[in-house]
Amino acid sequence: MKPGRRALGIAASDRDRLSHLAGAVVRADRVVDGFAFGACTVGGSDATAAVCGMFDRLDREDLGYVFLAGVAPAWFNLFDLPAIHDHTDLPTLSISFEPSPGLADAIRDAFDDEAVVEERLATYHAQPDRRAVTVNDGTVFVRSVGLDPDDADDVVRAYTPEGGRPEPLRVARLAAQAVGESGGHGR
Repeated sequence: MKPGRRALGIAASDRDRLSHLAGAVVRADRVVDGFAFGACTVGGSDATAAVCGMFDRLDREDLGYVFLAGVAPAWFNLFDLPAIHDHTDLPTLSISFEPSPGLADAIRDAFDDEAVVEERLATYHAQPDRRAVTVNDGTVFVRSVGLDPDDADDVVRAYTPEGGRPEPLRVARLAAQAVGESGGHGR
């Protein structure tokens, strides 16, 4: 992996009914090279559109990957990895940090409206399977579209020089938390 290769990492911080999304452009050598911000509705269905809008506003031709922190950033407002991949034309990876039995039962329990449940389950089941990937001394769980599994695992490791959180997601998480703590007003 070339040290100048850039990835867009996207993480969320929920506040009331809004989830603040932060995107950090980070090179493989850990240099931060830009930010984008957006929002999606907690419990809504606009997370994928928010990510695509952030990507469009960045207007960067030097991005090589999109990293997402999980697939359900805002109370089951799901990221649709194949849709994000189609929109960006970039390999799209979702990284989560805890083992999980999956979200299907939790989605069924979270919503009373059967149409909403079916829509969320259809999106959720359209996502690639999670794979456990050893990174440094830990394990992360990766879903990927646009890369074969071995290459996706190598990309995650290349952007995780220490610890267990890829650098684009670590920086994006810090930015999202800062925006969330300020109430989204940048104070």
